[in-house]
Amino acid sequence: MSALTAERPIVAGRRAAASAPPAWLRERGMGASILVAAISSAFGVVLISTTDYIAAFLRADPFVGDSDTLAFVLSFLTVLLVGVAVYVAAIVTANTFATVIAGRTRRIALLRLIGASARGQRAEVARQGLIVGALGAMLGLVGGTAIAAIGLGAADAAWGLSVPDFALVQPVLLVPAVIVALTTWAAAWAGSRRVLAVTPLQALGGAVEASREQITARTGRNVGAAVLLVSGAALLAAGVAIGLVIPLGVIVAFVGGILSFTGLALGATLVMPPVLRLVGRLFGRSATARLAAENALRYPERSSRMAIGVVMGVTLVTMFAVAIESVKVLLTRAGGGSLPVELASVLDSFSAIMMGLVAVSAVIAGVGLVNLLTIGVVQRRRELGLLRALGVSNAQVRRMVLLEAAHVTIAALGTGLVLGIAYGWAGAQSLLGSVRVDPDQTTSMTLVWPAVPPGPLVAVVAATTVLTLVAAVVPTRLATRVAPVEALAE
Repeated sequence: MSALTAERPIVAGRRAAASAPPAWLRERGMGASILVAAISSAFGVVLISTTDYIAAFLRADPFVGDSDTLAFVLSFLTVLLVGVAVYVAAIVTANTFATVIAGRTRRIALLRLIGASARGQRAEVARQGLIVGALGAMLGLVGGTAIAAIGLGAADAAWGLSVPDFALVQPVLLVPAVIVALTTWAAAWAGSRRVLAVTPLQALGGAVEASREQITARTGRNVGAAVLLVSGAALLAAGVAIGLVIPLGVIVAFVGGILSFTGLALGATLVMPPVLRLVGRLFGRSATARLAAENALRYPERSSRMAIGVVMGVTLVTMFAVAIESVKVLLTRAGGGSLPVELASVLDSFSAIMMGLVAVSAVIAGVGLVNLLTIGVVQRRRELGLLRALGVSNAQVRRMVLLEAAHVTIAALGTGLVLGIAYGWAGAQSLLGSVRVDPDQTTSMTLVWPAVPPGPLVAVVAATTVLTLVAAVVPTRLATRVAPVEALAE
């Protein structure tokens, strides 16, 4: 009887262990990766549902029901915006997994020491990415469907619409969920490439990030990034030139923008350090400020991962704001200095909708920054413990982490604003360069000057400031929670 009683806790413990999520799923970074996948999937579901709803409403209208142009525009915008969100999520996820792998260096090295292969370890990380992506995608599918049902129901009630030829739940909603799951898996595979470089000797160390010398020596990746950047810039220029003849130049410019920004993301470890060094001079020469600036430059790979997500978010918002404002200025010139009230209202409404949709990608990038900064502080507990043991106070450590977050976000904000203005102008010029503004023009070629709207830019700066403060809250608490002796013992 006593033996049976003793066995019960063992059996219960085994059942609890079997039902509990795996240990790696509870690591810092995995929850945020699931959230990123869920946001991307939900965004795709809501956008597809809304587009189908609008298309069904238009089909029921006897005047515009047969318009193929409207259907094409709606489909194109849906694919474009979902693609942008998935693109941002993929880069954020790849950077997250790369940072997680840096923290697992010692464990991976120990497994290599007892015979595990690097490719096997990388395949395991890719499987983890697939699980994370699938979980986030399913959560996003359910959440996005619920949001779409509530939003479209509210639209029906507010405007008294009746769209009989519309089904909320349909197979096409699985498409963004599947794309997000596969993209997360691919991003985890790309972010885990560092596993191949981990040696058994690194079992004696802790989290290892690539130094400036190691990054400079990566000729293959650096050359690939340069090729993408140069070819993308060439396509952007070609799109602007073609846009002086026909509006289809915007398609060439769009491809050039994707390629050039991908090259920038791959080469961020070479592009961002000079910007970070320039920003570091703004914080003064105090010991805390110098430590924060040096931490951002000592391991440029970690800082560049944090910055590139914010660069993407700021670039996207600024790009759409500049493009739409440039279009408005051009139409105002065409109208003799004034814009009809109805047209101005339509443009303002379209601008607000696009800003709201693009803001989803900016939110994904913000989640990535908070996540990476938190992981970075956790992986540097031993370093922070040493600083505290040497006499650095808790307040100084907190200020240092806050300055590091500000350092990264200010550098990313400046870079994103410059890129956003450039991409926004290229988009507007390639689309409207062939539009004749002045009837007295001898040619149809028009130079579109970039118009920078102050409202969206102020909102971007304010949002980045809030993001810096939010991103530093959890890491500053983690940085001072553990006693110096415990941190040094890790």
